[in-house]
Amino acid sequence: MALSFQELQAQLQPGWGCEQSGGSGQFDVLVVPSLSMDQALMALVTGAHHYEERQLFSLIRLRDPGVRAIYVTSKLLPELVVDAVLELMPGVPTSHARRRLHLFDTDDASNRPLTEKLLERPALLKRIRDLLRPGRSFISCFVVTDLEKRLSEQLQVPLLGTDPALGYWGSKAGSRALFERCGVPHPPGSALVHNPEDLAEAAAELWEAHPQLRRCVVKLNEGVSGEGNATLNLEPLALAGRSARERRQALAAALAQLPMPAEGWRELMAQQGALVEAWLEGGDALSSPSVQGTIHPGGRVELVSTHEQILGGAAGQTYLGCRFPADDGYRLELMHHGEAVGQALASEGALERYAVDFIARRIEGRWDLQAIEVNLRQGGTTHPTMALRAITTGELDPATGLFLAPTGQPVYYSATDNLTHPQLRGLLPADLIDIVAEADLHYDPARLRGSVFHLLGCLSEYGKLGMTCFGRSSAEAEAVYRATADGLIARASDLQAGSPAPGSGPG
Repeated sequence: MALSFQELQAQLQPGWGCEQSGGSGQFDVLVVPSLSMDQALMALVTGAHHYEERQLFSLIRLRDPGVRAIYVTSKLLPELVVDAVLELMPGVPTSHARRRLHLFDTDDASNRPLTEKLLERPALLKRIRDLLRPGRSFISCFVVTDLEKRLSEQLQVPLLGTDPALGYWGSKAGSRALFERCGVPHPPGSALVHNPEDLAEAAAELWEAHPQLRRCVVKLNEGVSGEGNATLNLEPLALAGRSARERRQALAAALAQLPMPAEGWRELMAQQGALVEAWLEGGDALSSPSVQGTIHPGGRVELVSTHEQILGGAAGQTYLGCRFPADDGYRLELMHHGEAVGQALASEGALERYAVDFIARRIEGRWDLQAIEVNLRQGGTTHPTMALRAITTGELDPATGLFLAPTGQPVYYSATDNLTHPQLRGLLPADLIDIVAEADLHYDPARLRGSVFHLLGCLSEYGKLGMTCFGRSSAEAEAVYRATADGLIARASDLQAGSPAPGSGPG
């Protein structure tokens, strides 16, 4: 008799939540890096289906000789791309790890979620199920939705992730409720609304409670990476000089022209809701830090990283990259708040990765932290942290929030999913590997500096690449980032112009 999702979840073991189990792991992990999120929002991400490559860094689990991994993608991954990740891991021969890795694909490059494609292919699912050891297997996903829940039930394998029934806590409204419960400071905002009239009313009430506000931000309840956010400038509306009715009319007219990145956002608002939140500004410095944690089976909460997020896009709300760790002026406070939210999530039954995003303002010499959202999934900061753990056997120091190599030396990084340049377009992954080797840009474990790469599938078609650049200080990591970006683009320009590679020519 088939087990229910809840019954399957009860099979999860505490040690399965650890990326490294000290050589004692004896299990199979099925990695399904499906971006099962709103497709209107995912359509805004260039080369979205190639983002399935980012979770390759989860193969760090293959350090344990008793662990096997099954990795599924929409299209078959090139061996070069897979081996480039396996070769980064110290302490295990690449050939040994490769024997314990099984790759599958759906041969379907459409923009639909990978999990949906898998569910349509029972023969493929059977081949995967036949590989998994009963009672010693689990699924690892980028995000857990009803699709992943169905996959778990069809394969009869538990899923290391939060039940989608708890998804409210990862929404904008649920995040605000968590912050209120945990005593975590957060900006003034509204309740959830589902139509333009109520949205104008919510914006009016927010301004009337805080008439010093110059801007507010409208957030779709389930937006991702800032693509469901849009800022509304209140100053041109001269709200102070209007009656309550005129105020609402002016706000309704402005909201009708709101430049929300998500296409058809009003229909999305009707489905999932939206809210209005105060736009935080002021002070002599402003940043967007975040804290990440893992909730292990059994409820143990582990903080894994803090970051400075790099935001861009038309409204400055789109995630582009990050720097690790967060500023030491507020890093420990971030970790304190992250622990509190993690404990609250664990009490609700959440599992695996979560992250809390903040706005930090330095006002009169002191940092003010305000939480803005919770993500109950992996995100843009997950794979750089996995890459860091893959290339060194170090660990996060809970007393400082620094990641210490086995020598005790702190390791820092700067990372991006969005190194984009016209000269990179047309390059193949093999070309990139050649450029990196020739220019000595690769990661050197002896010096704890250099770069590792991801999103190689985006390179030829879109001229887009992801990379994580390491150093022994924040300044060194940033210098490695700039040198890598400049070096790649310069050498790519030479290749596109037909210049020979260094050292090539008659022997």
